Amino acid sequence: MQANTSTTKKAGSINNAFASHFAKSMFLSVLGLLILSFIGTRMFTHVDLNLYGYMVGTIVFIGGFFYRFIAWGERPPAKIFIKKGIKLLFRKSTPQTTAEHLITYRFIWNRGIYRWTQHILIGFGCILSCFVTFPLVFGWMYFTMDDNGMYNIIFMGIQVMTVSAEGIIAQLSYNALNITAVMVITGVCMVLYRRLKNMQARAEQTFMYDFLPLIMLLLVSVTGLALTFMNMFLHGAGQPFMSLIHQWSVIITLIYLPFGKLAHIPFRPLSVFARNYREHYMEQAPKPCKVCGDYFVSVEQSNDVINVLGTNDIEFAKKEGFHLAELCLPCRRKYRIAQFSGFPTHQVKVKEANQNANG
Repeated sequence: MQANTSTTKKAGSINNAFASHFAKSMFLSVLGLLILSFIGTRMFTHVDLNLYGYMVGTIVFIGGFFYRFIAWGERPPAKIFIKKGIKLLFRKSTPQTTAEHLITYRFIWNRGIYRWTQHILIGFGCILSCFVTFPLVFGWMYFTMDDNGMYNIIFMGIQVMTVSAEGIIAQLSYNALNITAVMVITGVCMVLYRRLKNMQARAEQTFMYDFLPLIMLLLVSVTGLALTFMNMFLHGAGQPFMSLIHQWSVIITLIYLPFGKLAHIPFRPLSVFARNYREHYMEQAPKPCKVCGDYFVSVEQSNDVINVLGTNDIEFAKKEGFHLAELCLPCRRKYRIAQFSGFPTHQVKVKEANQNANG
């Protein structure tokens, strides 16, 4: 008994060193970044102080992301979702699901090629720019120039490639952020056009939640391209002032990102968990609707919903002998109408016109 107690205390000693899960996650993340930067910069001998502001903004972004993630992950439904998502991560269909949700965006293709194109441009523009910027900011990657005009790419302190300064690889390296900026600008303009043109979209949008994030992405991209333009065609005139505007726009966007609509970008990989959860348990035991008999979710998902609602002291068990979570969406809507009309509309065997609509 004493051995078990001492083992428990030892296991919990690490957690006891921190005030909360957020504090522990933040500490370990920053420590990991420092260790990688120490290795990548060869004991901090290759640090670009011009990128210091971006580094601070990135650390604040990581803290905000962990705060948002942990606050969400502590909720009862999220705990079940994450636990079962990790358990099902090694399904045979996971690589295909990952490709469809994170690379090809097939789930958006069903909504139309226009919306798919705008998401591809913004999504990959942001992701690729992060893959270029973060290694530079933390010193994991930097470049040197030899006297003979050859360009050295250093990654984690190791020289991984030497290319001609005039070659295509070097040109792509110089202009990587310019290319991603053009992608983001094009995608944001497509989104703004659709949201201003489509009456339904206009009715559902708000400036602070829907338009401000797009404007921030646009500001970051435009000011970044302006720096390149000033350097190439204006011989650097106005570059110091524009550099400050660009740096502050990036820092503010990074700090805002975990708390606004753009948070779905780092949260997007969790969609693989959701797809695996639905498919796996639907294959095991589909759940028929208690009214119409159509299969709409899995038995596991229905039971999880009922248990989570019960954990939060929310009961939807009805006198007819079923729980609302055991009804498909059309029957659930018709049942709610029945509570006002007094007529059992949920028992009428008529399907809604758009009941099985996709997209």
